[in-house]
Amino acid sequence: MNYLVLLRHGQSQWNLENRFTGFVDVDLTDLGRQEAKEAGQRLKHADFDIDVVFTSTQKRAIETTDIVLKECGLTAKFDGKIIRHDDLRERGYGDLQGLNKAETAEKYGKEQVRIWRRSYDTPPPGGESLQMVVEKRTGPYFEKNIRPLINEGKNILIGAHGNSIRAMLITLGVETPDTINDAEIPTGVPLVFEFDHGKILKRYFLES
Repeated sequence: MNYLVLLRHGQSQWNLENRFTGFVDVDLTDLGRQEAKEAGQRLKHADFDIDVVFTSTQKRAIETTDIVLKECGLTAKFDGKIIRHDDLRERGYGDLQGLNKAETAEKYGKEQVRIWRRSYDTPPPGGESLQMVVEKRTGPYFEKNIRPLINEGKNILIGAHGNSIRAMLITLGVETPDTINDAEIPTGVPLVFEFDHGKILKRYFLES
């Protein structure tokens, strides 16, 4: 049996400020760093033998993953070996990036903002829909670079973002465009998949 661990970064400054973040590179808050530390402690306690680590190229995911590896005592093992790629970045929110979500709802209407945030195939102005993330970058990247490692029996940790993780859930076949809105991805809580010869046995959040 082998494991895939999907980890949304800890709370970022714009998570705290309720802003659309997307491609903007923002820092973790102190709470976000604490969430990452606790995630690392949980993974260490679970005694997963991680073989390969991926992250997006955004610093909130990179810092979260670095903290996790430090807590697990794996910093030296993965020094210079973490695989980072743009295809694992958060969904691009285009013209909404940096805007407060509540103020945006007042300006454009709650229903329009809900569609931009939660519909599968309608992108915000100048941004990406979740469908675009699934079909054009995160999904293909996963199939080419990550699934073969799962099938080889490797244990994998991926530090990513709410929507790139949602895209991976669809790619893994555990969610669909119709069910993905019900998939909550909390910050800093490892989502574990157990595999046997490439087949998912179960998934669960690794909580205290």
